[in-house]
Amino acid sequence: MSNSTHRVQGLNNDEVAADWPAITEREVSWLRERFASLAGAGRLLWHSPRPMSAAAIVETDGKRVFVKRHHGSVRTAASLAEEHRFIQHLADHGVPVVEVLRDHDGATAVEHEGWTYELHRVGQGQDLYRDAPSWTPLTDTAQAREAGRMLAKLHSASACYHAPQRSTHLLVARDDLIRAADPIAAIQADLPGRPGLAAYLARQDWQGDLRRAVAPWHAGLAARLQAEPRLWAHNDWHVSNLLWRQQGGATVVDTVLDLGLASPTSALFDLATAIERNTIAWLALESGEAAVRMDIALALLAGYREIVPLSAERVHLLADLLPIVQLDFALSEVEYFEAVTHSPANADVAYHTFLLGHADWFSSAAGQGLLKALHAAA
Repeated sequence: MSNSTHRVQGLNNDEVAADWPAITEREVSWLRERFASLAGAGRLLWHSPRPMSAAAIVETDGKRVFVKRHHGSVRTAASLAEEHRFIQHLADHGVPVVEVLRDHDGATAVEHEGWTYELHRVGQGQDLYRDAPSWTPLTDTAQAREAGRMLAKLHSASACYHAPQRSTHLLVARDDLIRAADPIAAIQADLPGRPGLAAYLARQDWQGDLRRAVAPWHAGLAARLQAEPRLWAHNDWHVSNLLWRQQGGATVVDTVLDLGLASPTSALFDLATAIERNTIAWLALESGEAAVRMDIALALLAGYREIVPLSAERVHLLADLLPIVQLDFALSEVEYFEAVTHSPANADVAYHTFLLGHADWFSSAAGQGLLKALHAAA
């Protein structure tokens, strides 16, 4: 499945051969017959270095279109439409999201030869973090505060959006297990319908691992989350998913990108994810307390609270979510690497490093320092 000529970001922030081949002129020609936005002569300008799908920018008659392709086992047209309906709702309520383009039949996603395609208008603004992986910390507190404000605006717009849970677990961030009274029992109940995850976990002492690494952090969370409303959320709020513009002397968010992980979770889950993504140098934990930017975490929180007030109780809950906010998504990645790309080494990284390792890190001095800073901010 690997394509040695196309290189992407690896899990260790290295450059590796892509699991998915780069989008070709032949594919663009097929899409051109279906999408008016691609009509006319065009050329491929850029291929994305992101690893879990293939994407490219195509220029046609001076206009640029973002083309994204998923393997059919990861996204169907129907499952992509779930995301697209949410994007349209956000656009209708004033959030500056990218425009999803429709084909001549009105569809926002199309399937062809085992692949599923979606097209977006290229967003406005500067892509300041195009090459920054989602585990790279932000260093600009003013931009962190602005990112917090925009996330709060997205949540305000999402409050009146109601749709069922996503139809897939693959590469979707959910909080089902965090909300479950017994996450281990919930995983066990899921396994018959998730054979890839079941196959991987059969090789691990997963119940023992979760009792050690996850259960202490999870204790009491399910009951406290009962009062936390379900809310469709972005669930991957890293600055590399935002485009920026200068406004006066400030840098502000111009466009919100990539809602591929979106699902009904909660506002606190999404904010905790933003803090986890933007403040911790997961690939440089050996640097100790230097691996965490507490000022960035506090700026994100402060910016959010400028738009949506949070009680002290909810900020304490936010902090307590952090050590296991990755639980559902890490298992989703395990399933993806085991069943779709057939990469046991990457599945091991998702399980041992992302799932267990991230939870363990919060017991370190640096992790405890971050949690204490957030609790103090309540």
